[in-house]
Amino acid sequence: MLVQGDIVINRPIDEVFDFVADERNEPKYNPQMTLAEMVTQGPIGVGSKFHSVMTGIRAADMTIEFTEFDRPRRLGSTTHISNMDINGTLLFEPQGQNTKMKWLWNIEPRGFLKLLGPIVRRMGERQELGAPHLAKSCGNCYDGPAIVMVSGGSAQSINGPAAWPWSTAGL
Repeated sequence: MLVQGDIVINRPIDEVFDFVADERNEPKYNPQMTLAEMVTQGPIGVGSKFHSVMTGIRAADMTIEFTEFDRPRRLGSTTHISNMDINGTLLFEPQGQNTKMKWLWNIEPRGFLKLLGPIVRRMGERQELGAPHLAKSCGNCYDGPAIVMVSGGSAQSINGPAAWPWSTAGL
């Protein structure tokens, strides 16, 4: 089952890609992720693996492996959880000074969850409603709105500085 959406973030494409590609940043914008650590050595790229823990009804251990890494345009991954696999693609596209990020997640539930397909799909869609937190995390370098548009074309903005995880001096 496919879960998809997009968001426009008021940051340059390179910055958004690099922030998202470092899976260790996800707990900064995804309140359901309590742990994200890189378990492979070397620079982030194809083959990089991360161990993450999500909260919810019960904690879920995940292994995320990058299957595509075309900086700054495309990031593919496979996520293994005990009760499902998720094959995903993130697509990044410049829009002026902003970046449009689109996600496509193919969720393959196993066991009992396979019987609950529509519920699993809705859970995936609800999880992606947290995308504004990503835009907020990417916005601290300036005082304008962090979000221009979220999936479906509804205009939204988060005003003021957000929790950009590093200083502009390091960019």
